[in-house]
Amino acid sequence: MAELCLGPLLRCTDGSCATVWVETSEPCRVQVRCSDGAGGTAPTFQIAGHHYALVTVTGLRPGASPSYEVLLDGTPVWPLADSPFPPSVIRSPATGDAVRITFGSCRWAAPPADGKDAVGPDALDTLATRLAADPDAERPDVLLLLGDQIYADETSEQTRRWLADRRDLDQPPGGQVTDYEEYCHLYYESWLDPEVRWLLSTVPSFMIFDDHDIVDDWNTSAAWLADMRTTDWWQERLRSGLMSYWVHQHLGNLSPAELAEDPTWAAVHATPDGTPALRALAERADADSASVRFSYRRDFGRVRIVMVDSRAARVLAEDRRAMLDPGEAAWLREQVLTDEQTYDHLLIGTSLPWLLPHLIHDTEAWDAALCAGERGKRWARFGEWLRRGADLEHWAAFPRSFAGLADLIAEAGTAPAAPATVCVLSGDVHHGYLAKASWPSGGPHLPVVQLTCSPVHNSVSRMMRIGFHLGWGTPARLLGRLLARHGRCPRPPVSWRKQGGPWFGNQLMTLTLRDRSAHLRLECTTSNATLRTLHESVLTTD
Repeated sequence: MAELCLGPLLRCTDGSCATVWVETSEPCRVQVRCSDGAGGTAPTFQIAGHHYALVTVTGLRPGASPSYEVLLDGTPVWPLADSPFPPSVIRSPATGDAVRITFGSCRWAAPPADGKDAVGPDALDTLATRLAADPDAERPDVLLLLGDQIYADETSEQTRRWLADRRDLDQPPGGQVTDYEEYCHLYYESWLDPEVRWLLSTVPSFMIFDDHDIVDDWNTSAAWLADMRTTDWWQERLRSGLMSYWVHQHLGNLSPAELAEDPTWAAVHATPDGTPALRALAERADADSASVRFSYRRDFGRVRIVMVDSRAARVLAEDRRAMLDPGEAAWLREQVLTDEQTYDHLLIGTSLPWLLPHLIHDTEAWDAALCAGERGKRWARFGEWLRRGADLEHWAAFPRSFAGLADLIAEAGTAPAAPATVCVLSGDVHHGYLAKASWPSGGPHLPVVQLTCSPVHNSVSRMMRIGFHLGWGTPARLLGRLLARHGRCPRPPVSWRKQGGPWFGNQLMTLTLRDRSAHLRLECTTSNATLRTLHESVLTTD
């Protein structure tokens, strides 16, 4: 008899339908049955010996929140027997309701040792605890996870013991994961956490990868990639990482209509074993980033979210270096500018912050100029060493892409049907802050803000905390300008000032958007595993 191995995860919600993702122990037919008669069924598909299903639930009614159960070949498997949590629900907001979007990144899912969590309470755990205690309380309509959902290169002690039973950890890459089966183990470790499992079953989630989903500083530079390709483990690691990402994260980002047009989705279902089809996709993505798109767009009423792949879509050649390949950049432009009159708020999700502390921004731009040969070969070699050692690979390290995003936002913000706000949502840097952008040469008069929230569950060293504080100060700005001058870097087309932060600790941000008003709240976990509000601000009023 089939059993539920992982999930359910409530994923893409789209008006009258939603998708629910599960992993099962063997092939079966999966049914999702809602208390109000809505529901759906789907057969499982197989990847590398694992069995999954993505069920499209239809018949949902706006304003309703029916509970649901999951059945495998007619046998109920969810909710779990004796579950301490309330029933999982699928909520469909009514037209005109406020849209609440909670986001964050960087969740290291290692279980606490001896009941003590080395990096403090998990923000998703604490959110789940709060929602479970009061099912009628205000809850997110959308949960955006902006990267590092798993750490393929920083495994827990328990995972390393499991890996040691499979292979020799004295051989590279040691305690890091190498293949699809080991990636699956990371998702079990992360998503079988009881609180997180329930949370993901009842709050719709959308995801995008960052570097640790594959390896630290993934796609930093062409030289970095060339070095990785000389190892005997990298190619399988990358293929397995992209395959597991497609199955566990990417599928649920897509609407049923988009899935119906996806050739890989069709190929996976056309055969008893979809592994070759999915491996082919991963190999294409490795050979030519422009051949596969992991970015996507979702509209929630009059809120548009464009999630941008700022890792796999890079162009790494120094003379053409870009955060997004030309096709991806054109796609982003189309998503932002199409039917502008249909949205009041534009949210651009990118795992890496667009606007950084000024010293860090100028250092990355300077380093990019050195690596491009602006100061000769010796400086270029130094620049590559510094880029890898100091993780200089955010938008500022791709100056043309940084300026291109600034120009695109300015164009959207000055259009006749301009939105009320433009928010760039990011994580990665293990602290939170709010920065507001302005255009010295004339630009949008609406709020354009960088909202950075990280980590959900991780830490940052004391020295890094000090550095992030100092990076916003006047002396740091002066030093940054000297570096930029040495690199002959042009002035950025946009300027920005910090409006809040830096905030440290495990945290989540929530945007509440109603009509043309926008409210921001930042919450951080406390020692007694609750969420405490550190910051609230009104970005714009109706």
